[in-house]
Amino acid sequence: MPLLVVGLLLFFIPHLLRETGLRDRVVVKLPSEAAYKGTFSLATAIGLGLIVLGKSQATFFMVWQPPFEWRVVSHFLMLPGIILVTAGNIPLSHLAAVTRNPMLLGVGIWGLAHLWSNGDLASILLFGSFAIWSMLKFVTMWVTARPVSRAPDIVWDAIAILLGSLLYALVALFHGQLFGVGLNFA
Repeated sequence: MPLLVVGLLLFFIPHLLRETGLRDRVVVKLPSEAAYKGTFSLATAIGLGLIVLGKSQATFFMVWQPPFEWRVVSHFLMLPGIILVTAGNIPLSHLAAVTRNPMLLGVGIWGLAHLWSNGDLASILLFGSFAIWSMLKFVTMWVTARPVSRAPDIVWDAIAILLGSLLYALVALFHGQLFGVGLNFA
C-alpha cells in the first residue's frame, strides 16, 4: 500500500500546484518553463507507474461489500465518462464548451463508477482520490476558466462520441486482461 500512496502523491501534488498558488513559484526557481514541464511530466509518469505497481501489490482489505447486482451501474456510468475523457483530448466540441473541462469531469465519473463497484481499501484510495481530485480541479477550473475563443464544431462531438464508445467497448472487452478483473454485464 505504501507504493500506491507515494504514487498518488507524486501524481496529485504537481497537478495541484496551480490551485495552491505554488506553480509560479516553482517555475521561477527552475531554469525554464520547459524544465518545469519536464519535471511535471516525469513526476506524473513515475506517480502513475507507482500507482499501478502499488495497486497490484496492495494487500486486499475489504472495507465494504458492494451489492453485486448493482455493479451494472458502473458500466452505465463509464460510457459517458469515457466519452467525456475523449472529448477532453480533441479540438473544441460542444461537450468541451459546455463543461469547460470534459476530461476532468470524465475522470470524476470514472472514479465514482469504480468506487461503486470496489469496496477494498486500495480501490477506495485509488478511485476515491481521483474522484475527489478531479471534482475539486473541475470546480476550480470552472470558476477561473476564460470564455471559449472559437465556436465549437458538432463534428468533434460526433467524433468524441464515436471514439469514446469504441474505447468503452474495447476496455469492456479486454478489462480482465488489462486490469485483472473481468466485467460481468449480467
